[in-house]
Amino acid sequence: MQSLYFSGRQLTAFPIEILGHTDLEQLDLDENLVTELPEAVGRLSNLRVLRLYRNRLTSVPDSIGSLRKLEDLSLAGNRLTAVPESLWQLRELRSLNLGMNRIGELSPRIGELQRLHTLDLGHNALTAIPESIGDLTGLSRYLYLSNNSLGALPASLGRLMKLRYLNATHNGLMSVPETLGSLESLEELRLYNNSLTSIPDSFGQLSRLRELHLRDNRIATLPESLGRLGQLRTLELRNNRLAELPETLGELANLAHLDLRANRFLGAPEFLQRLPKLEKLDLRWNKLRCIPEWLTGLEERGCAVLL
Repeated sequence: MQSLYFSGRQLTAFPIEILGHTDLEQLDLDENLVTELPEAVGRLSNLRVLRLYRNRLTSVPDSIGSLRKLEDLSLAGNRLTAVPESLWQLRELRSLNLGMNRIGELSPRIGELQRLHTLDLGHNALTAIPESIGDLTGLSRYLYLSNNSLGALPASLGRLMKLRYLNATHNGLMSVPETLGSLESLEELRLYNNSLTSIPDSFGQLSRLRELHLRDNRIATLPESLGRLGQLRTLELRNNRLAELPETLGELANLAHLDLRANRFLGAPEFLQRLPKLEKLDLRWNKLRCIPEWLTGLEERGCAVLL
């Protein structure tokens, strides 16, 4: 692979001499001060990797759509408010990073990038995600939607059957669609710092889920179906409105870390002593009326209990 690396060199302009290297396959301009890409960047028709993370770009030329062999594109950490429609012509893309910009709207044509396995849209100004995102059925590594202004997630996310990691933290979500329970490959789900009052019963179908992060919401009840999450290792429920837990959580044979801090518990749910692999139970900042003796038994078997 023909590659050029210019990362971290304090460049203020795109090196025009690069445009003569039409055989170039990888160009790394991460962490510079570049403010503009020349329209002629479209001449680099053999590029497979283009990285422009943390520059000062405010726009991207239409000619980027000419880079038809591009597989990895990072435009994260710039000052973009939009991307050109031509971007959606890049059908060979596997990884697209648009995070940490000021993008307020996405074209429905994002669904045309069906070879993507990784998509980062986090830390933008998005208020909605197009339903067409459900057409990205190749997404498998991760989907970042965190730190936007999303009030809802599209039901079509349930079609991303290969997805292993989903992050939609720090939004304004008041609910999430039942269809998320169809994400049969999901291993880690992060929904903290939203305004959720409940989670769908369908979450109990996430048979491969290992981590569920729900802290800093307004959740008052949990579905009994969570007891079916046999692979779950971490359950984070800090700073919600829980006063009780479904007894089915006592069936989580692989649960190692349970964070119940800053809720409304008056007592420690007795069935928690049945969790065979529990390594840490955090009950701080609740108003427990008494400390049950069985917590001592948990500590004696090696579980860290924090009160």
